[in-house]
Amino acid sequence: MSAPYPFLKGHGTENDFVLLPDHDGTVHGGLDEAAWETRVRALCHRRAGIGGDGVLRVVRSTRPEDGAWFMDYRNADGSVSEMCGNGVRVFALHLVQEGLADPAAPIAVGTRDGVKTVTVEDDGRLTVDMGPTRLLGTTEVSLDGRTWAATHVDVGNPHAVAFLADGEDLDGLSGPGQPLAPPTYDAAVYPAGVNVELVVRRGPHHVALRVHERGSGETRSCGTGACAVMAAAAAADGAPEGTAYQVDVPGGSLSIAVVDGRVRMTGPAVVLARGTTTL
Repeated sequence: MSAPYPFLKGHGTENDFVLLPDHDGTVHGGLDEAAWETRVRALCHRRAGIGGDGVLRVVRSTRPEDGAWFMDYRNADGSVSEMCGNGVRVFALHLVQEGLADPAAPIAVGTRDGVKTVTVEDDGRLTVDMGPTRLLGTTEVSLDGRTWAATHVDVGNPHAVAFLADGEDLDGLSGPGQPLAPPTYDAAVYPAGVNVELVVRRGPHHVALRVHERGSGETRSCGTGACAVMAAAAAADGAPEGTAYQVDVPGGSLSIAVVDGRVRMTGPAVVLARGTTTL
């Protein structure tokens, strides 16, 4: 059992995270990768732990180009991820609430996919400059004997975006109340795994999705996944730059647009609780 250390719990459109304040790097900085994996798995366990889709370690950056803070993000299985779009909003909200960032100014957050700039909107939502996306061609994903064409999208981490056929429904992808089974995909295209988004259209510039995240399984939301879906939908629609898409996820809704070649995602963030743990 470790010495008690602080944690917070938060979510963005119900994509939930355990936050670990470790500002000077002395609380968790000495963990090797095996110990990190064990700690993250324990924290994210929804029966024996705090529960979460991943862990956000809040640590001061050691690189000036990253800004003042670095988001050390890990999936629920302990694996390292390049980026988390919902997580970075929760991370920035934590900085604001603790007086570590000015809500009236853009907040720079270093990630493994470079610096993300977060702006607090007047309505309390947060907008993240996610940077450019890259559409890298077509592949396939399969689930329970069904196969769909998918767009390979790079949002700093890999995504396969598949639009369901007319008449197919998101609820019909699994049993009632059951999570998505792990989709299959071309491992040669995605050697490090992939986040799979299954998408239906709700109307003009309005889509809905379910997502199976590598390292976490199905989650209630995926910020980078929503950005990948928006990019794929806008390309298919021939939508001009600046067109805002409403992207519905099981845990809420995000507004996403491409401005000056960069994806900007707007959505809520909430910090729910805090405490100490010995996990």
